[in-house]
Amino acid sequence: MQIHLNTYGTYLHVRDQMFEVRKREDGEVQKTPLAAHKVKSIWISDGVALSSDAVKLAMQHNIDIVFLEKNGQPYSRVWHAKLGSTTLIRKEQLKATLGPAALAYTQQWLGAKLDNQIDFVKSLRSHRPQHSDYLGERQQRMERIRETLTTIEAPHLDDVADQIRGLEGTAGRLYFEVLSFVLPRHYQFSGRSFRPAEDPFNAFLNYAYGMLYGRVEKALILAGLDPYLGFLHRDGYNYKSLVYDFIEPFRIYAEEPVFRLFSGKKVRQDHMDELANGCRLNQEGKVLLVERLNRHLEEERIRYRGRNQTRGNIIQFEAHQTANELIKTE
Repeated sequence: MQIHLNTYGTYLHVRDQMFEVRKREDGEVQKTPLAAHKVKSIWISDGVALSSDAVKLAMQHNIDIVFLEKNGQPYSRVWHAKLGSTTLIRKEQLKATLGPAALAYTQQWLGAKLDNQIDFVKSLRSHRPQHSDYLGERQQRMERIRETLTTIEAPHLDDVADQIRGLEGTAGRLYFEVLSFVLPRHYQFSGRSFRPAEDPFNAFLNYAYGMLYGRVEKALILAGLDPYLGFLHRDGYNYKSLVYDFIEPFRIYAEEPVFRLFSGKKVRQDHMDELANGCRLNQEGKVLLVERLNRHLEEERIRYRGRNQTRGNIIQFEAHQTANELIKTE
């Protein structure tokens, strides 16, 4: 269970060794007790307070506390002080960023992202025969990009990084053109936009990505990997490079539920706050998205490696898998 607190004036504290969420509604104080062993993480937006006892209880149960910007991007995290893994993993991670493994991991992660995007376009095409020609043409172009990505060879990732970014950017533009094209007209958008989003779809997607970034960072930390030490995304100050590398195969976990909300006409104008140069989710919009995203990640199960798994568990498994591979290459 994920606790997501975004109502102004909400207070999280401890009562009888359980979390208790207090918030005022219609002039009355609502109290919700939550067992700590059922909580995986706590997400906190502006205007929410918590006690030091709540922080202590969270650390005792290995629960991270993530603080979110208004657009859903994590800006801080409270985590226990123990490393939780061997430093050998991070040493091997550093070696991998400097050798041929960097290109291999980049091709693997971006290739998986493109595979997911292509599969999603195929699914849209099968349910929208009236758009078959348009979707088929976009699908073929994305498949050619995927094939080109696979054939790239170089002794160092830096030698081909710009080429890879160009391919990724072109594929992304085609993909989001498809998503916009098949949405109801009043939901359509003109490409990706950020800080702030220029349209409701990008506002929802940015917030969903932000929450996914936080989950991926936690998975990397639990696996013993350094979130700041990436491969394609490199060496920016205070920049979680590996998070942005590793998230690529899992972006579909944010994109699909957002798309379903819009294609199912679940999003209303009153889910948004208008800004001078764009828009952002308000409290009602965040509740709609968070409930749908949590269900998609933590409740629904998909077939994976011969077993039915939640998408959240898949992210964690792949992080541990990467850490184990790095150690084996020592």
